[in-house]
Amino acid sequence: MRILIAGAGIGGLAAARALIADGHEVSVYERADELRTSGSALTLWSNGTAVLHALGVPREGLGAPLDVLAVQRGRDGRQLMAVDVARAAARYGHPHLSMPRRDLIHRLAEGLPPGTVHFGKQVIGVVGSEVGGQPLAFSFADGTTTATALTPDLLIGADGHRSAVRAHVRAHLPGADPTRPTGWATFQGLTPVDIPTTHSRRGLMVIGREGMCGLLPAGGGLLQWWFDLRWDPEAPQPASAVALLKERFGHWASPVVETLAAADDADIEYFSHRRQKVSRGWSRGPVTVLGDAAHTMPPTVAQGANQALEDAWALARALRRHPSDVAAALADYERSRFKGARLTARVAGSELTDKYLPTPSLLTPNGLVTRMYTRWLRSVSTILSADPSAD
Repeated sequence: MRILIAGAGIGGLAAARALIADGHEVSVYERADELRTSGSALTLWSNGTAVLHALGVPREGLGAPLDVLAVQRGRDGRQLMAVDVARAAARYGHPHLSMPRRDLIHRLAEGLPPGTVHFGKQVIGVVGSEVGGQPLAFSFADGTTTATALTPDLLIGADGHRSAVRAHVRAHLPGADPTRPTGWATFQGLTPVDIPTTHSRRGLMVIGREGMCGLLPAGGGLLQWWFDLRWDPEAPQPASAVALLKERFGHWASPVVETLAAADDADIEYFSHRRQKVSRGWSRGPVTVLGDAAHTMPPTVAQGANQALEDAWALARALRRHPSDVAAALADYERSRFKGARLTARVAGSELTDKYLPTPSLLTPNGLVTRMYTRWLRSVSTILSADPSAD
């Protein structure tokens, strides 16, 4: 098949790798002039690293492994909970890794045939007709479209929560943009901070009435850190994010205070959280969406990148199952992904992990939380629950 993809982020590059490996002819169109490597760091749980394994992406030397995820109270440093996430990694046979986003992007892009990704081509829409007449094509911000010689069998929108491809898919539905702000925002960084967490296999979530701080080792002496706080998405960004964070969280116990001392405004990225009630209808004719274009969610359960990777894997699998019927393949793809993506988006959209709920954390046994997490991970994953003999 001839397949065109909008967006060279994690989902778009993963889809390109999977589809090219299956013998499809793939072109990816990216608005930036080079690979987008911003975004600080991210976490891949067993479902995300299982997809990397299936795609032949080497995991060796990628980020830092995570065995424990602890929760402590901000004001006094008291530990409230410790989840043995290594149990899930052992159960599913794939590790949990925290890593710089740029490293994952480069790993996914390595091995793609030269010329697969076309840079400086911002997709702004889909033109043509699904039922004959003018062939379907991407339209670009520079006024051009994909050439007639590149008439595709399938168009994929992996172009994020502002997806132009999603607008085409949902054109017959009420409301072009199904996402809305949650009232929270993240200020994040990826820097060398010399605290024990940086050099460990242990992540730390610190909670309080002021918000939440997350600290994860990212490999190479780097610490992935972020602060989530209630935020009006219409409010201007502060003149100094560091000053804002120190005012809000500066009285918290170690290691938050050390992290803030090492923070620099030049290293901080900001984004407002958006959520989506995931509904059916991911495709329209031979046009479909994946990742944030299909199911935008806040980062609060660290599943955004994982769910995009799962989409890419599931879409390629569906096309293998239905090699001569795109409509059947896209229906199979959505059916396999819908429940997991909807549940993940619902939990993330609740911002539950950002809320200060110390009593339940103290009263829930660590062993019970560990078992619940292990089961939950499978419930939101297509690849972990797949029957290999069925492919």
